[in-house]
Amino acid sequence: MDLESVIHRNTIKEESWKTVLTLAYQSLGVVYGDLSTSPLYVYKSAFAEDIQHSDTNEEIYGVLSFVFWTLTLIPLLKYVFIVLRADDNGEGGTFALYSLLCRHARVSLLPNTQLADEHLTEYTMDNGTVPVNRKNVGLGLKNLLEKHRVLQRVLLVLALIGTCMVIGDGVLTPAISVFSAVSGLELSMSKEQHRYVEVPVACVILIFLFALQHYGTHRVGSLFAPVVLTWLLCISAIGVYNIFHWNPHVYEALSPYYMFKFLKKTQKGGWMSLGGILLCITGSEAMYADLGHFSQLSIKIAFTFLVYPSLILAYMGQAAYLSRHHSLESDYRIGFYVSVPVKLRWPVLAIAILQAVVGSQAVITGTFSIIKQCSAMGCFPKVKIIHTSSKMHGQIYIPEINWSLMLLCLAITVGFRDTKRMGNAAGLAVITVMLVTTCLMSLAIVLCWHKNILLAVCFIVFFGSIEALYFSASLIKFLEGAWVPIALSLIFLIAMYVWHYGTLKKYEFDVHNKVPINWLLSLGPSLGIVRVKGIGLIHTELVSGIPAIFSHFVTNLPAFHQVVIFLCIKSVQVPHVRPEERFLVGRVGPKEYRLYRCIARYGYHDIHKDDIEFERDLICSIAEFIRSDASEYGLGFGSFEEDTKMTVVGTSASNLEGSIRMTEDDDQVDSQMEGPSELMEVKSSPEKVRKRVRFVVPDSPQIDLDAREELLELMEAKEAGMAFILSHSYVRAKSGSSWLKKVVINYGYDFLRRNSRGPSYALSIPHASTLEVGMIYHV
Repeated sequence: MDLESVIHRNTIKEESWKTVLTLAYQSLGVVYGDLSTSPLYVYKSAFAEDIQHSDTNEEIYGVLSFVFWTLTLIPLLKYVFIVLRADDNGEGGTFALYSLLCRHARVSLLPNTQLADEHLTEYTMDNGTVPVNRKNVGLGLKNLLEKHRVLQRVLLVLALIGTCMVIGDGVLTPAISVFSAVSGLELSMSKEQHRYVEVPVACVILIFLFALQHYGTHRVGSLFAPVVLTWLLCISAIGVYNIFHWNPHVYEALSPYYMFKFLKKTQKGGWMSLGGILLCITGSEAMYADLGHFSQLSIKIAFTFLVYPSLILAYMGQAAYLSRHHSLESDYRIGFYVSVPVKLRWPVLAIAILQAVVGSQAVITGTFSIIKQCSAMGCFPKVKIIHTSSKMHGQIYIPEINWSLMLLCLAITVGFRDTKRMGNAAGLAVITVMLVTTCLMSLAIVLCWHKNILLAVCFIVFFGSIEALYFSASLIKFLEGAWVPIALSLIFLIAMYVWHYGTLKKYEFDVHNKVPINWLLSLGPSLGIVRVKGIGLIHTELVSGIPAIFSHFVTNLPAFHQVVIFLCIKSVQVPHVRPEERFLVGRVGPKEYRLYRCIARYGYHDIHKDDIEFERDLICSIAEFIRSDASEYGLGFGSFEEDTKMTVVGTSASNLEGSIRMTEDDDQVDSQMEGPSELMEVKSSPEKVRKRVRFVVPDSPQIDLDAREELLELMEAKEAGMAFILSHSYVRAKSGSSWLKKVVINYGYDFLRRNSRGPSYALSIPHASTLEVGMIYHV
């Protein structure tokens, strides 16, 4: 028996390691595409006119020393060993880190938060990485942030700046990666020919890259990892060849002594060249941002044992070649390709172009992902999000953003036409994101990990000073390209903050103008009007109280639906909400009024279901609520008098047992399959058609007469049809507001609102079932 258990444990270990190594291999194509592309342009950017090279190797050794220690301290030490541990239930990135902080200190500016949200499983689960705060470490800092709303806004703006720079990186990285890869053509044609070929070829590749986004990366994703692996093996092999062939003593440059010697000799020129050197770590943030697709261990293994050594060998090889070719000034300008043996240049050029496409793809996908997070958190206008893969988590496509990125990317390529200015722009974007991560991480060390505040100070001083040095070197090149990410980020930051401010003011107006429950009780069960068969689904942002839109209906229309559901779809500060915790259901008024409130909660990484599935889950959750009631089921929150008593109801089929029997059918059904529950019978069709969902209340002694009657009425209303009532809002600044507020609300927010999408579930609702009601908001 002992032998069998030992064998079983060994088998599990083998399988787990096999999974980890598989994930590490797959991460090459998604995480490290951008970082692995940097050898194409680092030396070219570093030696771009800022450094006057001499016959000695001091400048070359100095640049190599800076590259080595920058790669060692930032990606390896900071990200691999520290930042990757600060995951939000497996998710990473700027907004994930901000979300993690919001849960450990009440600094969230989301308007419709509830106490019930804190009972979500993922709200308090941190994968065992966060110890319990038994010594009240950082309690003063937590109280300070919770007390001052100004600090909360500063924290939000800091997260938004990092997000905006990620979007800017999504514009700049494809441009510089593809342009640098194509620049290898310069070695095989004259300067005149190259000038007319390089830009058009780069633009064609970029257009092709963005046009492919519609199909999703999962279709060609299997090719990404082999391309990056081939590229890494290629540049490391060339690096080893150059080291032994040209200068075996180049390893001496790894000593930090050469950094000080370099700065002492080059002075201001050397400091300015740091803006080009920092490009060696572009793409490092992807290790943290793409954490949700892989595991910490797999990302650490891939970087530590393959990516990091390959990059170091590649940079050492380039330095070894340049140290023996001082006389050719063009060698410094061309960069990578000149160090490639002549016979290998064309194959390496082809691999480099593929590698540039893969690296750009990872950045574009990351941009889509972070915009989705911002939109979910109420910091970006609603956009159309298409899920390109039903199997791979996080594979999304946003048409408006995709084409905007493409136009901006082409404008950068055509406008700059050289890697120097592109590098200056990309460098500033990259280092700003890292500075933001360092600032947020220092707070996470105290608030989330409950470590001594001195440790957080050491973290921000050590890494912050290094990144500030690079930031200053990038910022000094404002007129030489660095203005681009600043301009882009400023535009996106203004748009995002205006949207957040307008959304907050609109919600405050809804709260101040909601109808009191006493008004509803005074009308009686019939609400003073005729109740006709059907379900009226009223969309609202309120999580309690009766929206003003409902009083407009009751006072101006002679009839209304027999069942009314106030639906609120909201995002919470967790990456995912489990299906069994999706819905909060409660009553509005007494039972005979047939008024329900349903709050559907989604994490910032959750996929919103289509209207058919969502409609089915909504009705099932209300049916389960009717059958079980809060006293018998789950958690109840609030009280009836406050109109906030809610019950957690899941969406899984197991929760429906004993409540209802459900059948989906349509005219094209030719197959039938049994659902996971014995009470659920589902007929499906391979063709995408609109199904009609029918519900039947089973004969069961577990359901009392009142609940059965209420369930039958709900089912009859569902069969009669469902009408979706949406508010078409017109937001205006109230009289007496400052001119700035009038500009922000009347022009800025109004423009964004008119050009944004409606609720995600409402996009595919038939127009005949939708009713929009105009509402004027004076905020």
